[in-house]
Amino acid sequence: MIELPVYNQSGQEVDKFSVDEELLGGEVNAALLKQAVVMYHANLRQGTVATRGRADVEGSTRKLYKQKHTGNARRGNIRTNVMRGGGMAFAKRPRDFRQSMPTRQRRLARNNAILAKIESHQIMILDQLTLPAAKTREMVRVLAALKIDRSVLIAPVKPDETLLRSSRNIPRTTIKPAAEINAYDILKAKTLLMTRDGINALLELAAKPATA
Repeated sequence: MIELPVYNQSGQEVDKFSVDEELLGGEVNAALLKQAVVMYHANLRQGTVATRGRADVEGSTRKLYKQKHTGNARRGNIRTNVMRGGGMAFAKRPRDFRQSMPTRQRRLARNNAILAKIESHQIMILDQLTLPAAKTREMVRVLAALKIDRSVLIAPVKPDETLLRSSRNIPRTTIKPAAEINAYDILKAKTLLMTRDGINALLELAAKPATA
């Protein structure tokens, strides 16, 4: 079992929280995390790039001049890629970059990412996260009290409207429900900030058998 400190919104330690590392995979599988990050990166690509090839540009298909005895370079029609206005030699076409992973691997990667944050002391647990008003300064005050000055992923059980509106204008701050975060969300942020209820919900998900 791993003991993690629990803080209040003023940055004071108020309790301890025990995490069974076996629920999170037991040990960090770096190869699995790399595979998951590559997949999520690939799935963010639009793949809509397109350039015109020789068949796509206008121009005659007649050979510009005969092959020999003109003193010119040997070239074909005006659509060739070496001519101004010609098509590209290796034209880019729209393509699908999406990759996939089995459900069990995705869940294990998420659990491993949380375990990696725990082992590197980059996770903080709050007893609760409630703000008096939907003001950016209220969330900034909480982050300052917790000494979080870099990128952060905030993962409560279900963020309310006040929390969402208070966080949306803070740079490098992402807020998502705990059940929706994935390995890429966790790893790209310097600090993982979770409520006690949020990490309990994640551990309950980790304990459930995943269907392929």
